[in-house]
Amino acid sequence: MTALRGTLPIPGFSVEKEIIKPVNVSSVPQRSIFRYPGGKTWFVPTFRKWFDSVNARPAILVEPFAGGGIISLTALFDKLVSKVVMVELDEEIAAVWQAIISGNANWLAKRILSFDLTRENVIEEISNKTSSVKEKAFQTILKNRTFHGGILANGSGFLKHGENGKGIKSRWYPETLARRLDDISHLANKIDFRCEDGIKVMKEYASHNNVRYFIDPPYTAGGKKAGNRLYRHCELDHEELFKVCETLKGDFLMTYDNAEEVKALARKHGFQMRLIPMTNTHHATMEELVIGKNLTWLDKLPAAHEPLVNYKDEVLIVKTKISKHSRVRQ
Repeated sequence: MTALRGTLPIPGFSVEKEIIKPVNVSSVPQRSIFRYPGGKTWFVPTFRKWFDSVNARPAILVEPFAGGGIISLTALFDKLVSKVVMVELDEEIAAVWQAIISGNANWLAKRILSFDLTRENVIEEISNKTSSVKEKAFQTILKNRTFHGGILANGSGFLKHGENGKGIKSRWYPETLARRLDDISHLANKIDFRCEDGIKVMKEYASHNNVRYFIDPPYTAGGKKAGNRLYRHCELDHEELFKVCETLKGDFLMTYDNAEEVKALARKHGFQMRLIPMTNTHHATMEELVIGKNLTWLDKLPAAHEPLVNYKDEVLIVKTKISKHSRVRQ
């Protein structure tokens, strides 16, 4: 739909100027060593706009559901903050970040460069029981790079055909992974990693003004099954998360599945919403919710608009020259 540009004097109602294509992730610097399901590489340009929208830069970025960590890494590489607090409950993913910040990035890089990647060798390696954090980190990277979709949750399995019939070698780029590990290692002293509950850490920083939060929880609201399939730790009290967001002194940006239950929570707690175009793993264009305290900086983006609701009485009394193709949507 192409409609008139502008915002009507109805809460949460606006019209688009044009439809903008999703961000091409190949144009965004790839910082993370993970192929992460639900990763936010596509969101990086919007994240940067968020930081550019205010004059005072925060000292710390808290990412309570860090996963592959692309947002935290972007904040450090772009020098947007002096420190990031990355939180991830999954012990395997946590092992990778713990190994990096404890000084084992070079060890991991050498293991990756010297490993003979065959299905048999991968099975043998990941079958080894180990209490070593760096060994567990290497096993995690192996699985992430050879399992379908990079999914580490129970039930995931090896890539079968992959790109051009390369199978499990389709996503195995030893030199690239080694370089990224080396790059991240130079910023390790600015990463505070926690293998904890993300909401708990948010509460810890809630009273701080110089902290921002990027919140990307597992999408399980409204009975969504994606989070259950993609992540081991997908249970989340969504109502509690929104309550905690209300207490934050610093600003936050939250990304969520475009679900009615989530929109209802956002309205209940007085937050603003926008829809951002993105491409899923099947290359289909979808819209993802962005939620925050003040999203007026997103009004400059024609493709970012308020999810529309049926404001019955207000719609009846407002006189405006809307294109006949515009309509109120639920």
